[in-house]
Amino acid sequence: MNIQPVGTKRDYNLFLELPYRLYKSDPVWVPPLRDEQKAQFDAKRNPLLDHCEWQLFVLEENGVPIGRIAAFIDTLALDFWKQPIGLFGYFECIPDAAAAHLLLGAARDWLKGRGMQDMRGPWTFVSQEWGMVVEGFEPSPVVMAPYNPPFYNDFLCSFGLQKVKDLLCWYVSAAEGYDVPARILELTDTVAKRYGIHVRQINMHRYEQEVKQVVELANASIIDNWGYSPVTEAEVQATARDLRPVIQPRGVLFAEDQHGRAIGFAIAIPDVNYLLKGLNGSLFPFGWLKLLRGIPRLQRFRMFALGVTPEYQGKAVDSLLYRALYESLYTGETWMEINYVLEDNYPMINAIKKLGATPLRRYRVYEMEI
Repeated sequence: MNIQPVGTKRDYNLFLELPYRLYKSDPVWVPPLRDEQKAQFDAKRNPLLDHCEWQLFVLEENGVPIGRIAAFIDTLALDFWKQPIGLFGYFECIPDAAAAHLLLGAARDWLKGRGMQDMRGPWTFVSQEWGMVVEGFEPSPVVMAPYNPPFYNDFLCSFGLQKVKDLLCWYVSAAEGYDVPARILELTDTVAKRYGIHVRQINMHRYEQEVKQVVELANASIIDNWGYSPVTEAEVQATARDLRPVIQPRGVLFAEDQHGRAIGFAIAIPDVNYLLKGLNGSLFPFGWLKLLRGIPRLQRFRMFALGVTPEYQGKAVDSLLYRALYESLYTGETWMEINYVLEDNYPMINAIKKLGATPLRRYRVYEMEI
């Protein structure tokens, strides 16, 4: 086995194509669009790379690629965390522990050689796409969510990585009989009256201003969350640009107080992964038509983000937003995954449990001293 840093176009193509070969026969995996995968590693299209130092590695055996990994240092995150934590991600490997350890060792050594004292991951160059599945390997992952076979976790643990944080997921399904519990309806009606709160949809005619409003609310509400790091204006604009073609206005809501001041938001994005199956990562020749026709009709969603300003936290405004979002998206076939809730975010977990959502998945982020 031979591991080498990606330095040529051939190496880069091997790195990008490996998952499509490893998961070719996996019915659960959803092949991401190749162009979007390429964009993650293109500094002209992904502004997060402006504050990252990074290196890709490919592992080959007899000229055949059998594994890959990325090691990177996010300087903006380092400044915010005040800890020398390097990151790894994009880990893929055949079922061979020795091969996996070679990949993880390459990432560790690269990070250690640049002054990092800890290695954390899996992490990616995409916002809110962290962790490795440890529970709930089915159904298929929703849009912008990781997927991996169970044995990857064994490889990370045997290498010396340990759990640092779990992220939890639930789902609700109208087809399975879900409805917002009566006690939540009563509670949120009371909350709305008590604080003079009303909920509105995003105004797509003011899209750029609305995006800035989301960023301000997110920074105010999640700045103390584990794993948070600031995003640049360029990253905000890039995310807004990428999401605009797929978001549905009824899936982006703002909560405003009696003075019209935004105090919270909730975003659910259509689960385009449901449409990507069978396209093998390409929109040609007819995949683009499937997406164009399918996105407006999608009844499956990922709750992408929810935040409430500190002065309204603990007042059930989050439940009010959950209710409003579900009612806004509701049809007899609505299915929504509520995901990436930190395992120790007890107020949020308590609210989700009271809403009657069903546990679905658990992601794990690992870390080790290097």
